[in-house]
Amino acid sequence: MFEFGMVVWTADCVMKRLLQLVLFHTAWEMGSGQLHYSVPEESQHGTFVGRIAQDLGLEVSELVPRMFRMISKDHKDYLEVNVQNGILFVNSRIDREELCAKSSVCAIHLEVIVDKPLRIFHVEVEIRDINDNAPIFSASEQILSIAEFITPPGTQFPLEGASDSDIGTNAQLTYKLSSNEYFTAEQKTDEHNKPLALVLKKPLDRETTSVHRLLLTATDGGQRQLTGTVQLVINVLDANDNPPVFNQSVYRVKLLENASAGTLVIALNATDLDEGINKDIFYSFSNHVPPNFRKVFSINSNTGEVTVNGNVDFEDINIFDLQIVAEDKGNLPLSGHCQVVIEVLDVNDNAPEVSVSSLSVPVPEDAPPGTVVALISVSDRDSGANGKINCSLWPPKFPFKLTSTFKNYYSLVLSEPLDREQVAEYGLIVRVQDQGDPPLSASSSLLVPISDVNDNTPTFAQPSYTVFVRENNPPGAHIFTVSASDPDVAENALVSYWLDEKLWPLSSYISVHSESGKLYALQPLDYEEVKLLEFQVRAKDAGLPSLCGNVTVQVFVVDENDNAPVVSQPVEEPPALLVIPAPSGHMLGKIRALDADSGYNAWLRYELHESNSGPWRVGLYSGEISTTRILDEVEGGSSQNLLVVVKDHGKPPLSATATLSVSLVANTQAIKSDARLPRTAGNAKPLADTANLYLIIAICSVSSLFLLVILVYVALRCQSQAKEAMVYGPGTATLVCASEVGSWSYSNRHSHILAGVSGEAGGKSDLMVFSPNIPACAENGKQQDLLCTTVSN
Repeated sequence: MFEFGMVVWTADCVMKRLLQLVLFHTAWEMGSGQLHYSVPEESQHGTFVGRIAQDLGLEVSELVPRMFRMISKDHKDYLEVNVQNGILFVNSRIDREELCAKSSVCAIHLEVIVDKPLRIFHVEVEIRDINDNAPIFSASEQILSIAEFITPPGTQFPLEGASDSDIGTNAQLTYKLSSNEYFTAEQKTDEHNKPLALVLKKPLDRETTSVHRLLLTATDGGQRQLTGTVQLVINVLDANDNPPVFNQSVYRVKLLENASAGTLVIALNATDLDEGINKDIFYSFSNHVPPNFRKVFSINSNTGEVTVNGNVDFEDINIFDLQIVAEDKGNLPLSGHCQVVIEVLDVNDNAPEVSVSSLSVPVPEDAPPGTVVALISVSDRDSGANGKINCSLWPPKFPFKLTSTFKNYYSLVLSEPLDREQVAEYGLIVRVQDQGDPPLSASSSLLVPISDVNDNTPTFAQPSYTVFVRENNPPGAHIFTVSASDPDVAENALVSYWLDEKLWPLSSYISVHSESGKLYALQPLDYEEVKLLEFQVRAKDAGLPSLCGNVTVQVFVVDENDNAPVVSQPVEEPPALLVIPAPSGHMLGKIRALDADSGYNAWLRYELHESNSGPWRVGLYSGEISTTRILDEVEGGSSQNLLVVVKDHGKPPLSATATLSVSLVANTQAIKSDARLPRTAGNAKPLADTANLYLIIAICSVSSLFLLVILVYVALRCQSQAKEAMVYGPGTATLVCASEVGSWSYSNRHSHILAGVSGEAGGKSDLMVFSPNIPACAENGKQQDLLCTTVSN
């Protein structure tokens, strides 16, 4: 039977424990994460309160790394947490009466904060009252004066009761009067207090007993009852017919707080049926009225008017209980008593208050939405609607919001992603407003700076740059400057420039200054060897990790007239024989010359030297030497040396000379010769026709090739944007130019275009096509000498 009882008792305990856990979990959910503990007051240091880490779902091992900390609202160290085991314990003496006075609920509110991530928990520790305060009377004795005989049985005389600093049953007092035949002690039940009175059981006889001494004992309702006593001294007076009488025993008045001094609260009136001086009444506060009440109210001793004398503040005292005495002026004065209960009505005279704590700034711009930035608490000393607070954030368009974590507690959290490059800091205003009429408000300003994260790549102003550099530049010449911008700050915006060292032989031509972005030509550039350098400059910031951007740079080498024309015929050439008679316009021969330059610098013209005389002329651009008139046989037998000057169109022009020896022989003296130049009119015409035919074919071919090259170049140029290094092998670079005399295209197969890796040089093959009468371009009022576009294939 005993074992069965034990089993039932154990099962009952288990069910109670499970029920407690369910109720605790429900309270946790309904309290938005609030923990509730209780501990009796006056507990010793180290008294166990609760396993706070376990109840909050935190591992004990993570309390220190996550900077576990506990903040008390009143900043006192009544409670502490052992971070080694996660237990909440009593740290210092807690006196409930000192902490909460007579408040029915006494609790210490704690904020538990952990980082990584930032989380806030609310913990409430209720301080339970113990019966540690005995009832206390304000004085060791109370003196009353009661007239003999005329005071009827049942008359009540107010007594000042005892006070007990405890609450609840520990402060519920009962009174007992020492044994006697004349008096009893009675306590009435009232809404706000329990007034104590001495009740006369039968008339007094002064001749029998002039002074009655009684002991009044007050006992509280604690389990270990405590008591307090006061001596009652009752003097029996002679002669009195009628005491002053109030028309009510209790008066109830409502008064707005902050009533001005002099405001009438109530006009009391007591009547006395006696005549003469025994009818005159003197009003006063009872000795039971506390001194602080007397500072707030005063009573006119003649009229009985109770008026405001000091500051009426609902937040300090909201109920005033005044004991009023009306005493006549007879030789043996008699008195009447009444109670005035003044209920103070709250006025919205306290503005809300805002407190900001745990402000975590600056906020990284890559912080995710939901990040807690600050903890905010609000309060209002008023009550009811006057103490209810609405909290808002201004301006509302900023990427922050307020989240309520507990009553009058909020978290300022991130609501949207941040971008420091758009907004570097935010000025926020937390506004609070109560629901009073009219409402009162307050605000607190917050400055939330945003810290930079390396999230922006250095960017150049253009996707590509085109640079023109004249050949034969000095080594180390500054040819261009690239610049990239990074909207980040500090090291995240510190940009350095570099070229890929693997792009040989490009690195032997060009270098870039790592800080300024200046491009330098490391050696003189030769247009005849390299016409285009195409490469990418990279810009890298100093962030971690670093970000890179790049830009394509095209360096076009501009030709200088640094090569003189070269005559292709051998210097030692046998004389040309001309058989006469010869008609006018007869072509004697042709001077051929080449110029390693390009464009105008390679455009050659032919002239006879001033020293030449005779019937000769040379084609300005063809170099063909022909007669200007008919030659007769009489001029036969003579010989001449023709000096031809070959000039280019460069500035200044360069020239070369060629000498052609011409012998005039009569038809009868004609001899056969293996000379390379045509000597007879009979074969000159077919040669000229053949040359013209070749020239027409070449012009058509080059024009078609030129159009094709443009299309190919455009395609290659688009493709090059996605490559770091491009290779142009042996091909044709066609330069199309325009000037005041016309336009021409020049094709050079000896050109190099370097873009990361150089091509191989091929044999030179020049072809020039000239079309006159194309108007030249003008810029800033000055005629341009040359307008060129290079097309490569």
